[in-house]
Amino acid sequence: MDVIRSWPPVTRTLVIGSLLTSIGVYSGLVPGMPLIFIPQKVFAFPPQIWRLVTSFFITGPQMSIIFDPYFLYQYGSQLEINSPRFSEPGAFFIYIVFNGLVIVALAGYILGAYRFLDALIMAITYTYAQDNASRMVTFFVVTIQAKYLPYLLLLVTFVMGGQGAAMHQGTGLLAAHLYDFLTRIWPTFGGGSNPVKVPRIVKEFFGGGGVRPAPAQRGYGVAFGAPGEARATGSSWASTRGPGRRLGGD
Repeated sequence: MDVIRSWPPVTRTLVIGSLLTSIGVYSGLVPGMPLIFIPQKVFAFPPQIWRLVTSFFITGPQMSIIFDPYFLYQYGSQLEINSPRFSEPGAFFIYIVFNGLVIVALAGYILGAYRFLDALIMAITYTYAQDNASRMVTFFVVTIQAKYLPYLLLLVTFVMGGQGAAMHQGTGLLAAHLYDFLTRIWPTFGGGSNPVKVPRIVKEFFGGGGVRPAPAQRGYGVAFGAPGEARATGSSWASTRGPGRRLGGD
């Protein structure tokens, strides 16, 4: 338990939530239909707004129940602890919320997806790849630079799950790129301002209103202020995904 408590809070919530929810759903202990994203249910009366959250806690079937949370931990924890993008308290939480909203709009409303963890993992992987572009990572038996990791992951999903699964997952890449454009590219090169702010209440909830120093000792690890200082693992697990099936179906 001490090890789990040492994980950064947002990543810890996502990993534990997705693992427990998916085990419950795929074992039949928890019904999946009340948890997946169904637009008509979200805006019914009374609205089932929890679906906007629970649809991000369901992994793919079979081995993805293990690999998806691990992949989420591998790169989510490194971003939350080490990335200078998220130096403000609560910034990584806002990043997850922003990407989640874009994914729901694209994958849920436009493409008809009913679970979104694959797309969220893609968003996190894309941002990690931007921060660590030249770092070498191992995807199963293939060693590549991190900047190619999201596209290799997308290719594997296309081969194993088909075009639909790849399109759903690809919305995470679009969401993360939009976040990067609004928070880094536009303010730096376009002369604009960053519209994605961390609300004061979120800053206070995650530990104060200041900016994280570099390095800063946290209760869940050490945060460094430069990409080169981030801890390198040198390896990763691939997320094994099949085409999936609708929960509660045949």
